Amino acid sequence: MNTVTNVPHPLPAPLVELIAERFRVLGEPMRIRLLDALREAPATVQELQQATGASQQNVSKHLGMLLRSGLVSRSKEGNFSLYSIADEGVFDLCEQVCGGLRRQLDELDALVPGAGE
Repeated sequence: MNTVTNVPHPLPAPLVELIAERFRVLGEPMRIRLLDALREAPATVQELQQATGASQQNVSKHLGMLLRSGLVSRSKEGNFSLYSIADEGVFDLCEQVCGGLRRQLDELDALVPGAGE
């Protein structure tokens, strides 16, 4: 579900800082991998560890950052913490970036056949 919000222009300085922080959080490949793994269903640290091949410490560190930024949420299920996506809008952003990359590769391939492979 896409929602359109009225964003003031020029952007107020505090909003610019919040936007930049969101991009910094998303600028780490492991965090993108974790978000992608959580896209289908909530998961425990152990399940995310298996899905990404990363260490428990690494997964926990990045989940902490995603939790603090509001992109994921955490709930208790028995002895385990279950992580899930809290802000589905992050996938809209990923789709926009993927689409832009695809267009770039298509343009490069048109100029230099085989370059986008």
